[in-house]
Amino acid sequence: MLIRFWALVILVLTADQITKLIVVNRLVPGKPYPVLEGILNLTYILNPGGAFGFLASLDLLLLAVTLLTVVAIIILHRSIIRSGMGLPVAFLLGGAIGNMVDRLRLGAVIDFIDLGFWPVFNVADIAIVVGITLLVYQVAGTRPGRAGEADG
Repeated sequence: MLIRFWALVILVLTADQITKLIVVNRLVPGKPYPVLEGILNLTYILNPGGAFGFLASLDLLLLAVTLLTVVAIIILHRSIIRSGMGLPVAFLLGGAIGNMVDRLRLGAVIDFIDLGFWPVFNVADIAIVVGITLLVYQVAGTRPGRAGEADG
């Protein structure tokens, strides 16, 4: 399980960084490129804030919190895996590292997936949302007294 955990972290990080490299080398900042007309554009922007552009004025705080979170997960990864939370945390870690690399290198995060009705985001953001969703699902699924269980 340890190898799978780190393989997923590396896969998420690699996919994130490769897509961002392609975007930086192929797209003009701020110019939307339609992929699915009216549904999906690729729009290269630099986002100084957190996920989906939130907390833009707190960029140093975001970097510090991300760095502390990454270090804590790395230190605790064996316990996390033993607890059965390895899959969601691997998604979270890969995404957090991907955005942290951008923030350290550029002072902002490269975003490019533009649905028009939501702030522009990237592969790391998707991984973070998947990780949080899986984590909530797993935690909610392990609580005693869930709806639908027989009283006993």
